Amino acid sequence: MNHATPLLLLPGLMNDARIWSPLTTALDGARTVYIAPTHLHDSIAQSARAAIAAMPAGAFAVAGFSLGGYVAQEVCRQAGDRIAGLGLLDTSARADTEEAKQVRNRMIQAVDGAEGARNATFGQVAQGFAARIVHASRLQDGELLRLLFDMAATVGHQGFVRQQRAVMDRADTRDLLPRIDVPAVVVCGRDDQVTPFSLSQEMAALLPDAELVAVAESGHMSILEQSAPVVAALLRWLQRVDAAASARQGG
Repeated sequence: MNHATPLLLLPGLMNDARIWSPLTTALDGARTVYIAPTHLHDSIAQSARAAIAAMPAGAFAVAGFSLGGYVAQEVCRQAGDRIAGLGLLDTSARADTEEAKQVRNRMIQAVDGAEGARNATFGQVAQGFAARIVHASRLQDGELLRLLFDMAATVGHQGFVRQQRAVMDRADTRDLLPRIDVPAVVVCGRDDQVTPFSLSQEMAALLPDAELVAVAESGHMSILEQSAPVVAALLRWLQRVDAAASARQGG
């Protein structure tokens, strides 16, 4: 019988389930894993509710990357008594600034035009993200860039718009994190330009039981750019989650 804690994984902006492939490959069926889409709803709360509803009854661990990290924190708010562990990768506990909201609105307007122009513009937006989301040393990594563009195409312009609207309206969760007293891990690329490492330091300091992991030579896409250390950190975290669950159940 598999006694490993079930795991809910949440992709980021313009990502599908493949963002988690390094981890799911390493787990190799060792635990129940559900990867919930984050592009089907235009609110973080709705995405969290849908993800929770897909999980089996009882306790589970949740990890989110980037936008998925916002959803993961909301999952903890909505289902706090069921959360056995929290993983946050290249994300933040802060709400969007007014400047960030304006940038997102401009991107929404850019990709929400007529069909032909819309598709071309969305492709341009997706390609334009590359320089911001990967480390400079990976900008010529064709395999990585093809995966990023293909995931973006799978999410599509409508999914992208829903995600941007959800992120703009997200809540600040700094008041929530001190109440999430479960094994946690906070991972961030040392050179992340989208959600800088200082934001991960802030989250780790607020969480009662968090390991903070800085990933060298990595931008925002840490789990794809430097899979080995990120997966190692997540596996350590899951061992802590399972040990805590076993202790609560009396061994």
